[in-house]
Amino acid sequence: MHVDFEKLRMSGAGKAIAVLTSGGDAQGMNAAVRAVTRMGIYVGAKVYLIYEGYQGLVDGGDHIKLANWQSVTNIIQLGGTIIGSARCKAFTTHEGRLSAAFHLLQRGITNLCVCGGDGSLTGANIFRSEWSALLSELVQQGRITDSLAQQHTHLNIVGLVGSIDNDFCGTDMTIGADSALHRIMEVIDAITTTAQSHQRTFVLEVMGRHCGYLAVVSALASGADWLFIPEAPPEDGWEDHMCARLGESRSKGSRLNIVIIAEGAIDKHGQLISSSYVKDLVVQRVGYDTRVTVLGHVQRGGTPSAFDRVLSSKMGVEAVVALLEATPETSACVIGLSGNQAMRLPLMECVNMTKEVQKAMNEKRFEEAIQLRGKSFENNWNTYKLLAHQKPAQPLFMNFALSVEYSVYTHTYIIYFYLLSQFMIHSKIKSILHSVEYSVYINSLKYMCRVFANAPDTACVIGMKKKVMSFSPFTDEYKSSKEQHLLEIGIFYNIIN
Repeated sequence: MHVDFEKLRMSGAGKAIAVLTSGGDAQGMNAAVRAVTRMGIYVGAKVYLIYEGYQGLVDGGDHIKLANWQSVTNIIQLGGTIIGSARCKAFTTHEGRLSAAFHLLQRGITNLCVCGGDGSLTGANIFRSEWSALLSELVQQGRITDSLAQQHTHLNIVGLVGSIDNDFCGTDMTIGADSALHRIMEVIDAITTTAQSHQRTFVLEVMGRHCGYLAVVSALASGADWLFIPEAPPEDGWEDHMCARLGESRSKGSRLNIVIIAEGAIDKHGQLISSSYVKDLVVQRVGYDTRVTVLGHVQRGGTPSAFDRVLSSKMGVEAVVALLEATPETSACVIGLSGNQAMRLPLMECVNMTKEVQKAMNEKRFEEAIQLRGKSFENNWNTYKLLAHQKPAQPLFMNFALSVEYSVYTHTYIIYFYLLSQFMIHSKIKSILHSVEYSVYINSLKYMCRVFANAPDTACVIGMKKKVMSFSPFTDEYKSSKEQHLLEIGIFYNIIN
């Protein structure tokens, strides 16, 4: 969406915006805080930084500080979050939210930007829906005046999704996911060199208790031999299949094996598949020297990638614009990424869709769960499966020539097949055709093609053009002005075996 920033200048005068980070930290959160702060100041609003997440909102005092332009200088390159994050039990209670509302009203804040996961964003929406009731209760308790309540009748909420798991539906990427992938790939590349030196198998456990995004993309990017994710439990008997796959890879010259497992990987019966179990399995059945590496919180740490810095900056700017344009009738929104553009999405629709993925997994509707993750996830998963292991050879003859000749003496058609790459007759098939329509059936899987046969003599070249079977005459001498007959030929999968 195009934004005229010059028109927005000073449009937020008299308004107050607060920003907090909540839940697990993610690289890029600082870039988001910086963008919200500076965009808020640009439009003329007061911007407050809330320290220690919702806990700071509940505690108030020095946990809520007025920011200036320099408050967020030199933080865009820092990992984690400089304003802190905490999982706050107090905010889940009515008393906690009542205190939070009081501390916001003290500073005239009615615009809140929350950067966190679906749990943090759901909490923000609950806070917003209770705002009027909380104000009435504060008036009854004498903690605020009725006139103050009348001035701040509505709370605007905008969410930014900070999650290294990329587990939030509606957005292509979440803040921190790309940086976490960079961290994982650095570790895998380092491990690959030592694994190759000692002919070892490594089992790498990555984060993803409920979402296999990090595991899928890192497996695809590293060329891992085997992958476990919670959305696609392996079939029964996977132990034999995996060990055979690893052994086959070694027999073909590979000096190492890489197995990637998401921490929440399960089997078809819902039982956890642990990295230690996979390691013991490989040692006992195949006898390879096998080690386990659990990446843990190293995936959260370090500097954010350029992508996450830019993503967070775009989202932070759009969040401020969304807060300025919000009305009492506007539903809470979350800023997502679609086609490399920051987009506003209905917050609770996205949250509910995210919960549907987990519900599908709990009910063992795993194919549906993968589809609910989105096209990007599904495509990455399918691409990994395609490239991870060479499938058994099934020769497919795509480019061939075929000629159909009509004998004026026997009134029959003669069909010739040619290999176009060598343009030599590979197989000559004579078939007596007393009807114009005839099928030649060879082996199992069939392609249908149509050959225009010019009686009494003709020849056609059959080939692939833009993935569609097509024909063309061999030479002009075969063209005839006589009636064209349509000959349908069923040509099967391995026609030249």
